[in-house]
Amino acid sequence: MKLFQVKSNPWGIDRMALFLKDNFISISCPGIGDLEHLSAPEQQLVLACETPDSNVTDQLNEISCFVQMMQDGDYVLVAHDQEVYLGDVGDYYYVEQHDSIKEGMCHRRGVTWLNRIPRSELNKEVQALLNHREAISPYEQAIGTAGLDRWLPNHLRMAENTNANVPVQRISVDEDTLEQALGVLKEALCCDDPERRERAAIAILQYAGGQNGSGQ
Repeated sequence: MKLFQVKSNPWGIDRMALFLKDNFISISCPGIGDLEHLSAPEQQLVLACETPDSNVTDQLNEISCFVQMMQDGDYVLVAHDQEVYLGDVGDYYYVEQHDSIKEGMCHRRGVTWLNRIPRSELNKEVQALLNHREAISPYEQAIGTAGLDRWLPNHLRMAENTNANVPVQRISVDEDTLEQALGVLKEALCCDDPERRERAAIAILQYAGGQNGSGQ
């Protein structure tokens, strides 16, 4: 999981209200078509052909970051005035009807907006990220150092915590209890309810798999 900053003004136009309303982010690079299935070298060739009189390095870096480096489930920060919007990023998609010099918003990613944060409350590492001049740039440090946890919904905080190596506490169950439980499951295998039979079979197979994995 990674963190990125994206500017709110692709093609020099403030799009923050539209980003929030329609739940997406965008970078400005019109005229080169859908990039979803193109490799980085192929993207470079397309850019060189479509913009022969300009330096394509910056554009190529932005495209590579937006299309390849950024992934579904990453986080994005979009600064606007004294507020910063935190979002959960979705997949890249291309909108042909907005592929024009006038709009320049054809390259998009869906976003689930999670929170609005006063910019002054973000730590210096994130402030440095937001100060990058590029239209999009990645946070180079471990995402935990960004200090965004307190602005995440509870279920995402729990998901973040599961990435840590937390020891799992095993509960001891005596043999008699195990035998009784298996007996109940075996009886359920013979009942008339097909869903109950299926659940019982799954439970027994899971138990057998756990026993084999533990070497018992």
